[in-house]
Amino acid sequence: MDAFHHQQTPRAAAWMAGALASFSTMAISARELSGEIAVHQQLFFRSAIGFLCLLLIMLVARFSHSNHLASSALRLRSQRPGLHVLRNVFHFGGQYGWFVGIGLLPLAEVFALEFTVPFWTMLIAAVALNEAITRRKLIAIVMGLLGVLAIVQPGYSIVDSASLIVLAAAIGYAVSHTCTKALGGADSPFTIIFYMCLVQLPIGFVLSLAHWQWPDSGQWGWLLLIGLMALSAHFCMSKAMHYAEVSVVVTLDFLRLPLIALLGVVLYAEAFDWAILLGGTLMLAGNIIALQPLRKQGRTR
Repeated sequence: MDAFHHQQTPRAAAWMAGALASFSTMAISARELSGEIAVHQQLFFRSAIGFLCLLLIMLVARFSHSNHLASSALRLRSQRPGLHVLRNVFHFGGQYGWFVGIGLLPLAEVFALEFTVPFWTMLIAAVALNEAITRRKLIAIVMGLLGVLAIVQPGYSIVDSASLIVLAAAIGYAVSHTCTKALGGADSPFTIIFYMCLVQLPIGFVLSLAHWQWPDSGQWGWLLLIGLMALSAHFCMSKAMHYAEVSVVVTLDFLRLPLIALLGVVLYAEAFDWAILLGGTLMLAGNIIALQPLRKQGRTR
């Protein structure tokens, strides 16, 4: 089993490189549209573009000779549609806070605070799914909170309300992840993404009606990138999980932080804050500690 995972790690790294590029491109696109297109309208176009892409995939699958593609793309019925609705209401809220934070905070700080999602997920899953809080998980949660304190620095400076918005977004993502886990693997990743676009599309549309504006030619390009990169990030992450253990993927995902910090310095002249890197490192260590039992368990199979 160890040899197999070792051989597959380069493939996982390649897919994670795609995920890192997708997340970073989506963040830059959202930053470029900040203050020009309302966030809820950005999310509407994100869902609309994603939905059109999924419909195209379904159309190709219908006439494809690949049984795997056809079965995954055409099996859309879910036994728990209500859970999909709940998942995507919170996911929409999480995305909204993430997009708002990107327009108000340094990109590195937004990404660093997003790394609190696993810790909130542990706490929510303990309440909603009766999952045990082990000693390792408790240590991980404490390290995650220390990472947050290192980033927002309460007492040293006034805690920015934008930081709280991103933390609230992370909690929204955590509820979404818990709902995904509650689905129990009954629905395929394609089905989950399909419902994501299906549910969030009308939410974004209704919220956009009051202040609707048609994007200009330059803004369409950024909106297209947001829609395509969101799908690409989901797909690349799922493929990376297929080729490597969760702990490996989480470690590779941490590279998003120095990458986006570098992009922030180069593209937007943002100052690099070592406290953000320290906080992100604490969160990474906490994630690895929490996932250690899973890694050992996988090796004994």
